[in-house]
Amino acid sequence: MARGLRDIKRQIKSIQNTKQITKAMEMVAAAKLRKAQEKATSALPYSEKLKEVVGSIAAGTEGISHPMLEKRPVKKTGYLVITSDRGLCGASNTNILRKVSTFIEERHQSKEEYSIFVIGRKGRDYFRRRDLPVVEELTELSDSPTYADIKSIANAAVRQYELGQIDELFICYNRFVNALTQDPEVDQLLPMENITEEATVSGHEYEPSPEAVLANLLPKYAETLIFSAMLNAKASELGAKMTAMGAATNNATNLIAELTLTYNRARQAAITQEISEIVAGADAQ
Repeated sequence: MARGLRDIKRQIKSIQNTKQITKAMEMVAAAKLRKAQEKATSALPYSEKLKEVVGSIAAGTEGISHPMLEKRPVKKTGYLVITSDRGLCGASNTNILRKVSTFIEERHQSKEEYSIFVIGRKGRDYFRRRDLPVVEELTELSDSPTYADIKSIANAAVRQYELGQIDELFICYNRFVNALTQDPEVDQLLPMENITEEATVSGHEYEPSPEAVLANLLPKYAETLIFSAMLNAKASELGAKMTAMGAATNNATNLIAELTLTYNRARQAAITQEISEIVAGADAQ
């Protein structure tokens, strides 16, 4: 019985230590989440203004065309998938990877029909294990990524479209709703067929020409959308981590309470047994 009590006490101590860790991780994730939300929000005005300018040029210049605005026969598709480098963030990575896998299986018969650009170790390892065509990868990003951090892979994806190596590009990420909800999204990034639908003609003059300005701005706009999705995905990761660590802390609290009750009952039973043995010994004398 004494050994059983020691085992329970040791287990309670172990869970208390784990609880301290999960609580600390929850608090760190909450602090980082606030910064990630602020960064994602602050990036929106720039991307919206860039979209406005690009749409205005495309809508206001008669006869203007650009490969990034026009749909063409699809021979090969690119997927830019954003995941995290580390786990402990609930089903965040599982949800987006499952959605991407289902999307690819429904649209393609062969690995030759698509290429994958992946951000995050979880996604990279997932696609490598399945021997899928990963052409570019980026890992070990900080919790507060900058545009310079993702520029290389964003530029590679957009450049492949410009060169005709892929004929459409989808961006796949978790869209942040709140700390409890992150929606996996697979959005078409290129071609930008509908960019002129809500555009208004500004009447501005562009030098050296509207075509040259558009050719310069469109790749930058596509890369900006990728960066915005990266910030959204990072906020989703931190929100999922905060929620997962909060749930783990609550579970640890409940488990400690149950084990403490079990310990007290076992201790009480041991004391009762000892008293019974003493009484029985006294009666025997």
